[in-house]
Amino acid sequence: MKDIVVIGAGKIGSTIARMLAHSGDYRVTVADRSDEQLAAIERHDAVSTAVVDIADGAALRALLAGKFAVLSAAPYHLTVAIAEAAADAGLHYLDLTEDVESTRQVKRIAENAKTAFIPQCGLAPGFISIVANDLASRFDSLESVRMRVGALPQYPSNALNYNLTWSTDGVINEYCEPCEAIVNGELVLVPAMEEREEFSLDGITYEAFNTSGGLGTLCESLKGKVRTLNYRTIRYPGHCAIMKALLQDLRLADRRDVLKDIFENALPSTLQDVVVIFVTVSGLQEGRLVQQTYANKVYSATAGGVTRSAIQITTASGICAVLDMLAEGSLPQRGFVRQEDITLEAFLANRFGRAYARREDGAPGNGEIEGKRRAA
Repeated sequence: MKDIVVIGAGKIGSTIARMLAHSGDYRVTVADRSDEQLAAIERHDAVSTAVVDIADGAALRALLAGKFAVLSAAPYHLTVAIAEAAADAGLHYLDLTEDVESTRQVKRIAENAKTAFIPQCGLAPGFISIVANDLASRFDSLESVRMRVGALPQYPSNALNYNLTWSTDGVINEYCEPCEAIVNGELVLVPAMEEREEFSLDGITYEAFNTSGGLGTLCESLKGKVRTLNYRTIRYPGHCAIMKALLQDLRLADRRDVLKDIFENALPSTLQDVVVIFVTVSGLQEGRLVQQTYANKVYSATAGGVTRSAIQITTASGICAVLDMLAEGSLPQRGFVRQEDITLEAFLANRFGRAYARREDGAPGNGEIEGKRRAA
């Protein structure tokens, strides 16, 4: 068994810990500064907890010493401190951050590290980059790569058509920060909440608009190879207009603490959600202009013996699958590893990655997402 530290005892961190422990191949220590959060972690023989403040560098490094890997499910602004501690302690590092600047700093830290540093291992960034790169690899030359992802309530019942299913800090950050894109072959920054569009999938109409961080490192990887590359978050129609009024007209983009307080006291969470993934790539194949599309919906299900929301399942399964591939030696063991370095085939073949499998990919039929023990 490998010893793992998960930083953050929130919804995603607790799901990661449960899934890894339930597999029988990992012992997990969940660390958080909140006794209350740690007390809510489901009991399991392979899960322990530790009260640690990330600001206490010495305590963090002592916790990480001798472990195989640390997985950060903490707020994005703690990413760099955890990555630096991982480099000092000499263990592998994985995170879920969507923050562009944090990822740049993780890449810098990885340059001299003796272990693997794999940021952005969730849904978007994360799985979405693996899918987009897989589709892109099928073309002789690329014209456009368009990536759309959303975590939505199945039964929207408020004016925002939204429930809290993800980190409040993360949502606000991606709504406010500039967004990377490739436009006419050039890498540019475009404003968040702009370039709204509508599309339909399975008879349901959605809107999508620019948000930050979802591309991961794809802009860097595909620069000079594609004319158009962009990422947009999916919501139900009407959400974007209200959020723009809050962020721009009422200037809550400059008072994120106020907006966070409003969200967490006015928007209920839900386990009845759906993750929508929609990627379209166009380009030349044997001289012909062709388009290929990947579409998927993931719903809440049982994972590790506990009912989890779709965003918990997709996010936790993503980072658990990457950890599993790292542990079995199928990923680089040193330096900076991009999500697009992972093949879609290998990801979906992994016991945790199968949470994303569609019917045509061989999806499990019993609604239970299991990470069973690897064969000896």
